[in-house]
Amino acid sequence: MPSVEILGGNVEYEILGDSGDLIVLTPGGRFSKDFRGVRPLAEGLVAGGHRVLLWDRPNCGVSDVQFFGITESHMRAEVLAGLLRALDTGPVILAGGSGGARDSIVTTIEYPDLVRKLVLWNIVGGLQGQFILGSYYVVPTLLAVRTSGMTAVAELPEWQTLIEANPKNRERILGQDRTTFNQLMLRWLEAYVPKPGQTIPGVADVSFADIRVPTLIIRGGKDDYDHPKRTSLEVSCLIDGSELIDPPWPEDAWERATEARARGEDVGGFDTWVQAAPPILEFLARS
Repeated sequence: MPSVEILGGNVEYEILGDSGDLIVLTPGGRFSKDFRGVRPLAEGLVAGGHRVLLWDRPNCGVSDVQFFGITESHMRAEVLAGLLRALDTGPVILAGGSGGARDSIVTTIEYPDLVRKLVLWNIVGGLQGQFILGSYYVVPTLLAVRTSGMTAVAELPEWQTLIEANPKNRERILGQDRTTFNQLMLRWLEAYVPKPGQTIPGVADVSFADIRVPTLIIRGGKDDYDHPKRTSLEVSCLIDGSELIDPPWPEDAWERATEARARGEDVGGFDTWVQAAPPILEFLARS
């Protein structure tokens, strides 16, 4: 796969399709572009006449780990802006789910010249969703660096996965200054603390006024505590002129997948995403 160095780290990417508008598809969590469920949606969008850029964000897949920014999403937005400019894509369509939705929102706010349309789903928010994310993605790393330093950070399972995918990442982690890294983790954690005037982690509600592109929001399921229905409704109110539609998958799709994985079944949380292709294509065709 091709890669390009952006802000001191290599970013791996892939473009599917030969013609049509370019859609940047961003998954959630720290999952790679090859995580199950992502490519089927990309292929569905390509079949609808578009090109799709898949990319391994910093701290995902085989790209180099990177550590800077107000939040991890702000770091990724800056890297994505650099990637789009390096590829000379012109304004693109951003489409993202879960953490990828947040990354796409931040990119649209910070780099409006690079975005022409926006599609969001599985938007994270709410008390439970934000505390779970902070405790999962930041707290173990923060405790490791505070108690034992960068060597302990590199031994954590989530960073070991990235080291196995890209052995250079071990030296990149060990090369971080312990004090500076600790401060960064505190800053990233603070973004997940629920606050008045902040519907999604690390983004002030007033910043949504800077989103002036056609926007489609697929609302969260009614009982999804990780991607609450309420959060998607609030985001739709914050983005002037945005369209909100019901999910094309069952209301309890996320809970079903979570429970199935707990039983040891081979189920992925993004398996249903391919069902979003028809409404996304319909929105892009008329917006």
